[in-house]
Formats: sequence, C-alpha cells, structure tokens
Amino acid sequence: MGALRLVGWLMLAALAPGAAHLKAGWRRTGLTLLGCYAAALLALLGVWLTTDDLAAFGGLVDDTWLILIIIVTAVLGAAWFGMIVHSFTVLRPGRLRQGEQMVTGMLAGLLAVAVIAPFALVTQYVWTGREALNAIFHEPKPEPQADDGERPVPVEDPWAGRERVNILLLGGDADERRPGIRTDSMHLASVDVRTGATVLFSLPRNLEDVRFKPGTPMAERFPDGFRLPPDPAGGRSDLLNSVWEYSDAHPEIFDGKRDQGPQVLMETIGHTLGLEVDWYALVNMWGFARLIDAIGGVTLTVEQDVVFGRYNEGRVKAGTRKLKGEDAMWYARSRTNSDDYTRMRRQRCVISALLEEADPATVLSRFTAIAGATKELIRTDIPRDMLRHLVPLALKVQDAKVTSIQFVPPLIRTYDPDWRRIRKLVREALRASEGSTPVAASATPLATPAATPSATPSATPSRTRTSDKAEGDEPATDLAAGCGKE
Repeated sequence: MGALRLVGWLMLAALAPGAAHLKAGWRRTGLTLLGCYAAALLALLGVWLTTDDLAAFGGLVDDTWLILIIIVTAVLGAAWFGMIVHSFTVLRPGRLRQGEQMVTGMLAGLLAVAVIAPFALVTQYVWTGREALNAIFHEPKPEPQADDGERPVPVEDPWAGRERVNILLLGGDADERRPGIRTDSMHLASVDVRTGATVLFSLPRNLEDVRFKPGTPMAERFPDGFRLPPDPAGGRSDLLNSVWEYSDAHPEIFDGKRDQGPQVLMETIGHTLGLEVDWYALVNMWGFARLIDAIGGVTLTVEQDVVFGRYNEGRVKAGTRKLKGEDAMWYARSRTNSDDYTRMRRQRCVISALLEEADPATVLSRFTAIAGATKELIRTDIPRDMLRHLVPLALKVQDAKVTSIQFVPPLIRTYDPDWRRIRKLVREALRASEGSTPVAASATPLATPAATPSATPSATPSRTRTSDKAEGDEPATDLAAGCGKE
C-alpha cells in the first residue's frame, strides 16, 4: 500500500471507524467498530426525531447531565484519538520508505489531533457553561424531612395549577465608589406557562409615594407611602429605584436582618401590579456592556445624537448601525437632554436588539466570552434546580408574542400614581395576551388621559413634580415598538 492510499484509508477511518481495520484484515475489530458507530448514529437520530418535548432541553442544564456530558465527551475524544493511532498501526506503515513513513506519521498525528478537537471544544463549552450556571444560580435550601424521616418527593411539574410565571428584571448601577444598589431599570416579565406569551411591565424609576405590601415591616414604617425628607442637595431618595438601597441600609426595620432589599422590592412591585413575583434577576448595567461586546455588539437605530459624560464630551451619533457595549449602554442610560421615559424606551430597544442578536449561531461561536461576561453581571434568586423548567419556558417565549406596557405619563402620573388603574391595566394586558385580541388594541382606549377621572392632573400635587412628558406610547405594544423598526 502506497503512502497516499494509507492516508486516504486513515481519513476514511476518521469518518467511519473500523474502515482501516477492515482494509488491514482485522475483520472482527472493524465490524465491531462500524457496528457501534452505526448504532450510536441511529440512536442519536431516533432521539432527535422522537424528542419534541421542550422539557428534554431543560434537562440539559441539570448539573448531573452536564457532568455526564463532560465525562462521555472526554471518553469519546480519547477513544477516537486512540482509534486513529491504532488504525495507522494496523495499516503497517513500516512497509513504506523511510521518507514516506515520516510524512504519513506526521499526517496521522495531525489527523488524530484534528478528530479530538471537536470533543475538546464541546467539553470546554459544557464545563464553562456549568461554571457560569453554578456561579449565577444558587443551590436550593434542603427540604425539611417528613415525620417518617423521608424527604418529600420533588415536584416534576412546577407550573401545575398556575397560569403564569412572573420574573422581575432589574438593572442596577452598583459602583465601587458608592455603596448600595439603585435599580434604575425595572421590568416585570409575566410569562404564560402554556404558550410563552409574555407581557413586559415597565415601571419608572421616579415613581413616588410607593405603597408597600400590607403587613410587611416597610408598610408599618411607611403606612402612607414611601416618603423621606429631601436630600441636602435637594434630590429625593424615596423613589421606587431607592427601595432596594433603603431596605439594605436599614436592617433595624427587619429585626436586624440584612440584605432584605431584593425581597422588599419584589413584594413592592408585586403589590403595585397586583401580581405575585416569583424571582428576580439583577443585571449590573455596566457589566451588561461586556455581554453586548461578547456577542459582537447590537444593531440599534439612534433617532438623534445622544450626548453623555460629565462635560457632555461623549456622543452616540444618530443613525442605524451596530454599537459596541459602552455606546449601547450610554444610549440606554444617558439623561442629557432627555427624561426618564425616553430612557425607558431606549432601554427597551436595547433589550429587543440584544434578543435579536443573540441567535444560536452567535451564542455558540462566542460562547466562552458570553459565559464569562454573564457570570459577572447577573445576580438572582432563581434556584439552580429550576433551570430545567425555565429553559423550556424560555424556548416557548422565543416563538411567542412579547408585548410591553410602560407606566409613564400621560398613562400614569408618577408624582401621584393611581394604583387601582395600574392594576386594571395589568389585568387587561394579561387577558389580551392570553387571547387572540392584540394587546395594544385592548389597552389603547385606556391610554387617553381623559379616559378616567384619575388621569386629570391634580391642581395641588403634594410633591415636586418630575417631568411628565411622554412620547405617546400606547399602554401595550410590541417590544421593539418605537425602536426605528418596521
């Protein structure tokens, strides 16, 4: 056998294990290798064709399965490497001339490394993903044992008996130079567990006279709403975005318990909307820029130049183009020549653009960078073992309708909110999301200030009014509405 034929059979063996052994007369070994290979391919094909349950994808993030995938992939990679080496041996390269032996040996070594590379890449991706998941999501507390000493049987369907899952999505501006966390971006995603239809409720950071859930320590401290004396500089630290920070700074309200900010904010926003909040996820807004850079930027339509910086030295120029993380964050966060409601819309546009850019191909090609960025920017109370249920739900959301409602003027007066109207709008938006009627069509009549008496501005507001200029957004629209897209 010549050198070219030997290399050819070796390459064939890399694609069909056992081919080189059959050529060399190792019939039993060759047939065994080919049989195992064919059986594995048929098994994978059968699983692919018969698995249409999204829950199966959720199982892939289970820690046990991830470890098993790592072990199996590493073993298969080592086996494939050994098979290439043995195939080269049984083809008897010693019968070639010395120069040909050196060339074929080098090519065989390169081929062995090439076949193991995909297995090594999968192992690295799974290991990196597992580390990121374990860093972000906490392990659940052990369940109390029953009287007979046996642990309760885990519930396989956590959505049994319920229609929606409510997750609070927060953007915080934690900074090493300033203690505490102010949640300047607050959105509650309410997801239909059957269809994935989602309504995103956005609350302004400057919502005043916030009411706390009855019976809680904060409600006892502020029975008439969240009110504090003005700051020395004239600013206010009693807006909705300060609830987390204030709760963390005053553990005496909670009998000395610390880090109560997340729970208090979930209860408060849940009470405001008339919903029960299941979990929260806090994203560091500046860490978010790293995630955008990790996926290669986001394509945004900037309607007009956005100025930023202490001396207005920065500028995100108008136009449609792909922005890097820092520019995208300044587009979402800049207050210069803008108000909070315009910022809320721009933040929504960044979220929509990120969802579009994070397609499977992009995530796969940049997986390590994305996992590294995600691990450092997210804080959440979602239990680790809930991921196997939330992943299928997230896949449903990708193919479902996602609408958004922003509680901003003129729909809602931030300085004197109509809490009943907010809850009414929430109920109507959820009903429309569950049915065939478009949400915007159902909620549009409620957007007119004259639709209800409460929409008429008070002549003597009890607080200093913040800017109530709005851009005419309907109460509920598509997530990308107003983002320069058709």
